[in-house]
Amino acid sequence: MFDWLQPLGLSPNLQRRLLTTLAMVVGLLLLRRLWLAVVYRRVRDPWARYRWRKGTTYGVVGIGAILVGRVWVEGIGALATFLGLASAGLLIALRDVVANVAGWAHLLWRRPFEVGDRIQIGQHAGDVIDIGVFQFTLNEIGVWVQADQSTGRLIHIPNGRVLTEPIANYYQGFPFLWHEIPVHLSFESNWRKAKAILTQIAVRHAEHLTAEAERNLLEVSRKYLIAYTKLTPIVYTKVGEDGVVLTLRYLVEPRRRRGTEQAIWEDILDEFARESDIEFGYITRRGFSHYLEGKPALRDRVGGTEGANVPPPL
Repeated sequence: MFDWLQPLGLSPNLQRRLLTTLAMVVGLLLLRRLWLAVVYRRVRDPWARYRWRKGTTYGVVGIGAILVGRVWVEGIGALATFLGLASAGLLIALRDVVANVAGWAHLLWRRPFEVGDRIQIGQHAGDVIDIGVFQFTLNEIGVWVQADQSTGRLIHIPNGRVLTEPIANYYQGFPFLWHEIPVHLSFESNWRKAKAILTQIAVRHAEHLTAEAERNLLEVSRKYLIAYTKLTPIVYTKVGEDGVVLTLRYLVEPRRRRGTEQAIWEDILDEFARESDIEFGYITRRGFSHYLEGKPALRDRVGGTEGANVPPPL
């Protein structure tokens, strides 16, 4: 058919199939490029451009697979035989590749996460910035950077991992996180006043999310059994080794965790600086004389039968 292909020893039928396949591939690639050029002129939003690019790529690949398959496989029976043999070979020789494609299908069908979501899979956490046929890409957060902020690294993870690894999605379902800030006070501080101050600060910074969280909780309850009885900020009290610990607990949007924590701490520092009977606790070592510092009723006990050898106060 083509003289320049004769030295390769290819039959005319095989030559026709090869050239037809090449023409189809080139034509589809050009069509994709022209289509995206038109889209990019009309669409400026990066997210919309991304969706158009991914959708066009998937469409071109699907159409190309069908057209090329018709060229190389003649008849439905031959197609079934071909697909059976090809599937068996792929499962044996390309196990990881098949797992990645299966993971990609799972991502498209079940949607455990989408582009733009913040997730954690295994030991890796980050914002999903791309989902491909064989892998997805995260803009990494955490590791040596605190409060879930970006490290600047991109992590490419095989799609097969979504079938075997637990996935935590920061946004799917209930799009808020519970965040806690422990505040350590000395035992001598007026902890009740401090607790009231912390409650006011928490309400100031997080109360506005309560109504929105209640609406989201009502919506997500149709799919998941999530039942929070209290969504407003709260301050818990406990005693630690070196003082009283007041833990401020509040709702926050995942990407604003560090910013809100900074704003809350600045308010805490300003408010506590004005109070003469509130001071932060810190690791200390001190001696304690029960006779001198204990409660009056217990001092008498110590000073009587049990404290005969205790020296009197100076």
